[in-house]
Amino acid sequence: MGNPAPTIDEGRVIVICTYDHSSFAGFTQACQRVIKGVSPVTNSVQYREHCEPGFFSMEKVTSLVSEKGVVLFSKSSCCMCYAVKILFQELRVTPMVHEIDQDPEGWEMEKALKRLGCNGPVPAIFIGGKLVGSTNEVMSLHLSGGLLPMLKPYQTLC
Repeated sequence: MGNPAPTIDEGRVIVICTYDHSSFAGFTQACQRVIKGVSPVTNSVQYREHCEPGFFSMEKVTSLVSEKGVVLFSKSSCCMCYAVKILFQELRVTPMVHEIDQDPEGWEMEKALKRLGCNGPVPAIFIGGKLVGSTNEVMSLHLSGGLLPMLKPYQTLC
């Protein structure tokens, strides 16, 4: 994905970049920022520093969710997160667990998870790249028999 070339305006560089994350309900984030310089070597800027707060946390969440079939955003001290981890263990599923309280961007990731529709920041469970929800949704699915079919492709044999 290319970003537009910076344009010069009264000795400043104006950068406009648009990011589209169609895998997450058409989530679109646009940012615009006036900065004071551009790299003479690459004629580019560090976009990370110039996008709206939380953009890269959302980017990190979407990236992590796409890495594995079952992803659990958790906090190491959360008892509900622990309950979901044990449930998955009993169902022979090994989710990718991301402990957001041990991530320097954890606070921003919590906000990103809420923007995606999570009731509380953790646990947040994604299966097949789609948000399932938190403990209540996962346990309800399990009790109604709907969770196991969703997890079947991700179960281990042993």
